[in-house]
Parts: sequence; C-alpha cells; structure tokens
Amino acid sequence: MRRRALLAGLAAPGLAGAQWAPSRPIRIVVGFSAGGGTDITIRAMTARLQASLGQPVVVENKPGASGNLASEMVLRAPPDGHTLLMGTIAALALNPTLFRNLGFDPRVDFSPISLAGDILNLFVCAPDKPFADFTGLLAAARARPDTLSNGHSGVGGTGHLAGCLLDSMAGIQTIQVSYRGGGALIADIISGKVDFSCATASTTLPHIESGRLRALAAPTPSRSPLLPHTPAVAETLPGYAVANWNALVGPRGMAPAVVARLNTAMREALADPEVAGNLRRHGVEPAPSSPEELSRFIREETEKWAPVIRAIGATVD
Repeated sequence: MRRRALLAGLAAPGLAGAQWAPSRPIRIVVGFSAGGGTDITIRAMTARLQASLGQPVVVENKPGASGNLASEMVLRAPPDGHTLLMGTIAALALNPTLFRNLGFDPRVDFSPISLAGDILNLFVCAPDKPFADFTGLLAAARARPDTLSNGHSGVGGTGHLAGCLLDSMAGIQTIQVSYRGGGALIADIISGKVDFSCATASTTLPHIESGRLRALAAPTPSRSPLLPHTPAVAETLPGYAVANWNALVGPRGMAPAVVARLNTAMREALADPEVAGNLRRHGVEPAPSSPEELSRFIREETEKWAPVIRAIGATVD
C-alpha cells in the first residue's frame, strides 16, 4: 500500500532521547466490545508495550456510538500519557462527517502517537446460506430487496460503510443491523441470525478455517495473500474498496516527550517478530508511523471519505 511504502523505514528523528516514563499503569481504551478486531489488535501488543514502558498496560472496553464514547472518555482524561485511545478509522476519520453533532474534531482534539496496522476485512456468511459466493449474494439481494440482513459492529465503522457503499454501487437494498462490537456480531453470523457481514479478518479467519463461516469477498482492490482464492469485491464492482486501520492517540496537549516515548514503545512492539506474526495471522499488517505522519494521515482519510459518506447518505443525528 502507498502508505506502508511511505512509512517504512522512518527513522523517527528525535524520539530516541525521550526521557519520560509512565509512573502508573497505562489504560488503553477501545471503543468496541471485547473480542472484536480492535480489541484483538491491541491485546496482541500489550505484553510488549508493558516490557517497553515498565508499567502494566490495561485494555478497557467502552463500546457505543461507533467509538465516540471511548473517544470522549479519553478526551476528558489528563494529557499525561496514562490514558490513551486505540482509535479506528471510524472514530478518527469517518465520524466527523457521519455524525452531525459530534462535539469534537479528531484532527485537532487528539495527540497522534502512531499508526498500528492495516486491517483486512472480509464479507462472510454462514455456510448454510443459499448464496455460495459473492455474485450469488448480489443476485439474492436483487431478487429480494430489503430482505437480506447485513450486520456490522457499529454505526459509522468500516463494516457499516462497506455495506452502504455496496448497496449504492451494486444497486441493492439490504437491512443494516448494528452491533456494539465484533464478538456478538460474529456469533449471530455463525448462527444465521444475520445473513452476511463485512467484518475484520481477526474475528472471522478462525471461523473460516474451521468451516463455521464462508468467505465471500474482500473489500479490497485486489485479493489478499491470506485468502488468495477469495475474490476482491472490485472484481465484480470495479472501484469498490473500503480500507480499515487502527492508530494510537491520546488527549490533546500531551507533551512532546510523552508522545515520543509512547511512539518508541509502539515501534518496538510492532517490530517484535512474535507480535508482528500474531497480528499478520489475524489479518493485520503492522504499519508504525511518526506522530506527524499519523496527523497528516488522519486528515487525508477524513477528506477522502467525507464525499463518499455524503454521496451514500450515511448520516447519524
């Protein structure tokens, strides 16, 4: 990916000499329930972060409002480096356009620390559904408008956006069903309560491998090396692509030395072969960045997706 090529090999000048060290446990807030993709990603890194920072790293799940409840919790915290947010593309780039009365602007109200990784999403369904592949899904949706249910792990997240964009580009009408995180969503896809979903690979791959879920397509421009036999949506709908990523941020006003030390810890964690291997097995490609690169990236992603969200009419009061 263009971003990965840009970020690879960054020397992070000025970070090595940071002197700040945390004085108590660090809390990393996740805006979705336990067992979802963001939760899995940060928990894969906590042991290495603890070793680097010398303090326990505690993950706290605060689901609700597509990550906005977690964002607000972190924004109210002292900017001392002890309360952080594992942000998503939704919380940091989509919600400013999606929510009419958000009350804060992620582009200026957070202290960027580092990107964490690019996350693979997959369209999946239970194996007993009557559509055997992605083209079959589209045919079923066209034959029965407003009948097939499309689950997602929160309004404004990539799953929600992927579903809205699919309806728009494919000329279909599905029923959007919102959950408070990936754990409950996956359970209902497996049971057949929800017809299909675009969910993170970290939550779906184990069930695809066990045969409890069927992979239909990836919302990517080309096929993923993890599932080379699974088509990309763009093979059927040219131009269709929905990216997903996580990043670590803190409250606005964090001192440069605090940001620098946390950035170093993130880089060390993502460079650890065990951590990186674990993330890749869950469909997450490690992608560390400098704070400055993350700040620019959040702005770019916000500007990129704003017209798409407006065009498909996905808004929340």
